[in-house]
Amino acid sequence: MAASYLRPIGIQAYAPDRPQARREQVIRIASRDDLGCTGFELIQRHPDDWIYRRLLSIDELRNLLGHPAPGGDRLQQQLERLASQRASLCGLSLDRPRIMGIVNVTPDSFSDGGRFATQSAAIDHALRLADEGADILDIGGESTRPGADAVTLDEELRRVMPVIEGLAGRTHARLSIDTRKAEVMRRAASAGVDLINDISALTHDPQSLRVAVETKLPVVLMHSPADPKVMQRNPVYRNALLDVFDALEARIEACMRAGIAREKLIVDPGIGFGKTTAHNLEILSGLSLFHSLGTPILLGASRKSFIGALTGAVDPEERLPGSIAAALAGLQQGVQILRVHDVGATRQAMIVWQAAATGVARSALSA
Repeated sequence: MAASYLRPIGIQAYAPDRPQARREQVIRIASRDDLGCTGFELIQRHPDDWIYRRLLSIDELRNLLGHPAPGGDRLQQQLERLASQRASLCGLSLDRPRIMGIVNVTPDSFSDGGRFATQSAAIDHALRLADEGADILDIGGESTRPGADAVTLDEELRRVMPVIEGLAGRTHARLSIDTRKAEVMRRAASAGVDLINDISALTHDPQSLRVAVETKLPVVLMHSPADPKVMQRNPVYRNALLDVFDALEARIEACMRAGIAREKLIVDPGIGFGKTTAHNLEILSGLSLFHSLGTPILLGASRKSFIGALTGAVDPEERLPGSIAAALAGLQQGVQILRVHDVGATRQAMIVWQAAATGVARSALSA
């Protein structure tokens, strides 16, 4: 039997006071008042990997779901999930996009060359990102760039714990720990972090799932098909977009079986992790598909190598225009969280994009 997928298309931003009669012509994404879709792409993948695609209006989809057919229950479930309201994240409502600022406490980061590897530099950088508008600060002590070597537990703790402790209580921004080690998760949670961000989707460390359950913190499940050391060695997919969707769907189900509610999960398709430029672009162009998982979507495309491949910008710090373009492409598809290096520039672009899309300046974006 073919596997069916439902991707919202024709996504449009709306002013908060848009007349209700016109809003009824759209299906709201994640129950947001300001974002809705006017149609869908029905994707069916057959066992031999033959892909069938069909564009549907809202009425055509409703008519299709009104007639029992193989796979109809899955489509109905996906429709309900993509339209369902997303729970607040660490006290942050997701009725508007949020910005996660990157704080790399590493000497070998691909993006900043270790400029914030010391405790004081990392804390100062994090506070600056918060002042620029970061809602979340993502603190990591192990580089996960392609080809990176693993870091020992003791070394990772030595890097991140003083930064977490130095930031706790000093900023309005929520704190996130970017790690794939269960013990780092546990200690960071005890020190006051609000969120776990795991590039392995809680698969690298056998204890991670249990610790995540115990901490009761929200978790970002990112897709990465292999360890950073080898992930870029000829990555292969049958269909990058659908394979990543299936993998994240499986991880959500595993987390829910372990006792983590769907409302506590966020998905990240893992741009640049075990993916070629072609894979990255396929996923970016189909990002709205992930709304059907019923979780918030996090996009981390900032300064990634695919931007350099497309534009010739070799130095990651020269990729700001491309990073903003990727962020705006994500916003257009309803992404709720943008993980970025350049918070101030991204926030400015976000404000202008949203004002231009809706015709209304939303002061709440700066709240």
